[in-house]
Amino acid sequence: MEKRRPGQGGRGKPEGIRRPRKDDIGRTERPERRDKPEGKPWAERRPRREDTGKTERPERRDKPEGKPWAERRPRREDTGKTERPERRDKPEGKPWEERKPKEYGKSKPYKKESPKEDLIRLNKYISNSGVCSRREADKLILAGVVRVNGKVVTELGSKVSPGDKVQYEEQTISKERTKYILLNKPKGYITTVDDPEKRKTVMSLIEGACKERVYPVGRLDRNTTGLLLFTNDGNIAKKLTHPKYGIKKIYHVELEKSLTKTDLDKIREGLDLEDGMVEVDKIEYIEGTKSKKELGVELHSGKNRVIRRIFEHLDYKITRLDRVYYAGLTKKNLPRGHWRILDEHEVNMLKMISS
Repeated sequence: MEKRRPGQGGRGKPEGIRRPRKDDIGRTERPERRDKPEGKPWAERRPRREDTGKTERPERRDKPEGKPWAERRPRREDTGKTERPERRDKPEGKPWEERKPKEYGKSKPYKKESPKEDLIRLNKYISNSGVCSRREADKLILAGVVRVNGKVVTELGSKVSPGDKVQYEEQTISKERTKYILLNKPKGYITTVDDPEKRKTVMSLIEGACKERVYPVGRLDRNTTGLLLFTNDGNIAKKLTHPKYGIKKIYHVELEKSLTKTDLDKIREGLDLEDGMVEVDKIEYIEGTKSKKELGVELHSGKNRVIRRIFEHLDYKITRLDRVYYAGLTKKNLPRGHWRILDEHEVNMLKMISS
């Protein structure tokens, strides 16, 4: 391979073949510009104004009137006039010195907002209440199942004010953001919003959880522990408590004495209580326990105190009753007496169960 000589460029040209510089050939004038479209040499270029000795500005070429620079309109400071001329864009035509002086340092008076600014689109109002999305709300409006102040509204784009009464399926809805709170209820609290006897209520356990006013879904008696849901979504609360939808619930039951195999079979077949026949979906002994006092009971019935009444019917006394599963929700990572906000996945799951 041929060794590169000193001074040889990257393109392989030796130093002696490179293009000579201007100082090497003795030329001091600038060569003709190759990229100039006119092709005029450098010496024939247009002279600058300072080179010609002229101080006045030549006539403007881009001026449509064609007036020379000397005949331009004089500036105000050149004429010696200090007053401002009459405003041309002012319709009254009053001179500048007669205008009303501006008052600085004074704030503008408070302007009360117009009630029209509080209006909200009906589909957004329904969506904020948690009933459905905006697109689905438009379908409900077109179907004629939404009423505002007692009148059916079928026009898309309709707006409502905060004082209007909006109803869907004979249920009044609110524009508040829907909230869902899950509580692991301890023993000794009653499931009510307010108690005239001043006993401890479950509302004191979720105090400060949210600004919205929420209500417990269903009931757990005073000595029953476990999962309790709070929400301001009336649509979901209604469906979770209605027997038609058969919401799944699982209880951990501990009895004062062991449950016999005969009584276990009776519960599986169904019992006739004072308010009708009651059946459980599943009942089993808790695995890993030596005695047969602890059981797991799964059912869909929404009757009041149904678990306690089932065992009382067979002369068994319940010492501990804990709801460990409710509508797909569990007590995982939720200690007794604590609460948490449901995440988006859990809320969607509740809406699918109750749909």
